Amino acid sequence: QVHLVESGGGLVQAGGSLRLSCAASGGTFSSYAMGWFRQASGKEREFVATISGSGGSTDVADSVKGRFTISRDNAKNTGYLQISSLKPEDTAIYYCAAGGFGTIPAAYRYWGQGTQVTVSS
Repeated sequence: QVHLVESGGGLVQAGGSLRLSCAASGGTFSSYAMGWFRQASGKEREFVATISGSGGSTDVADSVKGRFTISRDNAKNTGYLQISSLKPEDTAIYYCAAGGFGTIPAAYRYWGQGTQVTVSS
């Protein structure tokens, strides 16, 4: 069983930045890929980024490419999502996920509780 806890969300002005963290426990952290998804109010959960267990392979959604960066520190059992040049349309609850890979939420077995990111204009 893998337990995930996100942190780092908050209220930020457009153009600002945040670093989201996802602390993992259970299992061998470096053995599983991680993903970040987001869900805006009234919309479906959408893919943001994913990273392999070693950190050597990443994929980022076109909508955030160049602004968002995914990384991980296996020594700290923590994944990160650096979000920059934020826009009001980036407002959403951001979730980290593990036990899967790719862009489809259903492919992931474990989920955190989410962290709210609100971008003001």
